[in-house]
Amino acid sequence: MTAQQTGAAAGPEISADRIPRLVASPFPPIADYGFLSDCETTALVAPNGAVEWLCLPRMDSPSVFGAVLDRDAGTFRVSPDGVDVPAARRYVPGTMVLETTWCTRTGWLQVLDVLLMGPWHHEGERSGSHMRAPTDYDADHVLLRVARCLSGQVQLRMECAPMFDYGRTPAQWSYPDGGYRTARAVGGPEDGPALLLTTDTNVGFEGAHATSRTLIKEGEWRYFALSWSEHAPPATVDEALDRLTWTEHHWRHWLDRGDFPDHRWLPYLQRSALTLKGLTFAPTGAIAAAATTSLPETPGGERNWDYRYSWIRDSALALWALYALGFDWEANDFFYFVAEAAEAAAGHLQIMYGVDGRSRLDEEVLAHLDGYEGAYPVRIGNGAYDQAQHDVWGAAVGAIYQYVRSRDRLDDRLWRIVVTQVEAALENWRGPDRGPWEVRGEPQHFTTSKIACWLAADRGARLAALRGDAKREDRWARAAAEIRDDVLANAVDSRGVLCQHYATTALDASLLLMPIVGFLSPEDPRCRATVLAIADELTTDDLVLRYLVEDTDDGLSGEEGTFTICSFALVSALAVIGEVDRATALCEKLLASASSLHLYAEEIDPHSGRHLGNFPQAFTHLGLIQAVMNIVRAEKKAARR
Repeated sequence: MTAQQTGAAAGPEISADRIPRLVASPFPPIADYGFLSDCETTALVAPNGAVEWLCLPRMDSPSVFGAVLDRDAGTFRVSPDGVDVPAARRYVPGTMVLETTWCTRTGWLQVLDVLLMGPWHHEGERSGSHMRAPTDYDADHVLLRVARCLSGQVQLRMECAPMFDYGRTPAQWSYPDGGYRTARAVGGPEDGPALLLTTDTNVGFEGAHATSRTLIKEGEWRYFALSWSEHAPPATVDEALDRLTWTEHHWRHWLDRGDFPDHRWLPYLQRSALTLKGLTFAPTGAIAAAATTSLPETPGGERNWDYRYSWIRDSALALWALYALGFDWEANDFFYFVAEAAEAAAGHLQIMYGVDGRSRLDEEVLAHLDGYEGAYPVRIGNGAYDQAQHDVWGAAVGAIYQYVRSRDRLDDRLWRIVVTQVEAALENWRGPDRGPWEVRGEPQHFTTSKIACWLAADRGARLAALRGDAKREDRWARAAAEIRDDVLANAVDSRGVLCQHYATTALDASLLLMPIVGFLSPEDPRCRATVLAIADELTTDDLVLRYLVEDTDDGLSGEEGTFTICSFALVSALAVIGEVDRATALCEKLLASASSLHLYAEEIDPHSGRHLGNFPQAFTHLGLIQAVMNIVRAEKKAARR
């Protein structure tokens, strides 16, 4: 019955996705997944012990476990028999090793999950994939799962059911030797690498599933190793534990290289750093925007995109964050990836590239997959790769500026890239584009895009001064002033607030970058007015929306959650304009919204706290690092007064 029929007063309409479910979803909440990486591929582990996302042989390859997008698209579970909910989960401190502890009626069980790292493998031959300088370590191409009975005894269950090629092809299992402790899975002839399952339990086959069940008693260990290359998996549980220990030491040694402040928010900084390293594709230095595709921005909606690629716009912020924390090697590797893309593009730089550097990212809908909680379509590839977006030139020149600042030297190769990118920005800045959010509506004169072109000219002029090229320094500085004047003449409303584009008075969270990059001084009233307008009018329960969908032609339907990178950008912007108390309060709220493992998806529903979108998202963790470091600096400055 309606309110009218019952005589009740009509209340506010409640969105369907905020009505509590009477039947639990078969999908875990996005924030409840654990994240694993060996810096070539990544995996997501559900709380029930199931690996529900793994793409092979690299992070943007077709999945072999894809249950996060369809419950029939492949899974690999290790857990106590008959128990779905663990007692506790955490990362082994300082590592990418996930520890899950289970309580059963008969005993306690601990499971450690890791993508193994090992010493550099290619001593006698070339790698074939590495474009960056080899290091002392390398991915082992092994997913290791180790179980230990802490007390009593536990029935340990393993079920491995790969579905190759994004769930299209079930596994065909066989025994490669005479026993039951090694099993081999293949799909079709073009369905990626064969999988080898090695364990110290007896494995049987039930159709496309490999299964085992064994009783494990107090103090005993069992292991399951899934491998997909010529690198040998552990042959015994003792070897498995040794290689697990090596990997733990590797991650801790890597983290030890960082320069972290002694601050109450240290654990968030360290986990963000580890997550960014985990999203780095070591052979090229590229940083993927996220580990997943098509996790929905709107529950059950169509805003589902493939984020397993490297966005050029992330480059300046990524370099800033990595340099700020002392990870110069990773920053330099990513910089070289961006520089190579810019050099090859000759002024026609794309907004994103594959982690291997490829330029074509054709979008495809996987109609056979239902999507996370029915969010359809499921997409692979990203059709926005060839959009005209004017922020790429500012991102490229900004990245070079970040790189050169720590060296005070600009070599001929980088200078040629700077010249090409600045000239491309100056040639195109007067035209419309699709803006920083890759909207699929009509092109507009987006304000942030103009500011990005200003950034290319401004930073280019500074680099020209370093180079001693007075003519270009003068011409580019004058162009930067012209762009700023154009923005201030066309994008400022009657309140003195910068708007989304020249034909609207709508707000856009991307303009929070304005005080951070120095387009306007923090003391400029237009700068303060814009930051505070976004904080007051483009937020829900203090969390920031990218824009209001009803005011923006983005070519899509439905709502979206608050973008967490925008909320962290607001923290930074508030700190820069001197609103440190407000910035600190918002940062504390955002950190409290992290997953139990200190991870973030792309968005947060401000009403429920539910994480939405692809996971974990690099841009969010980059924003966290920038926000926290800005507050740390503000607190130190205040303490010196």
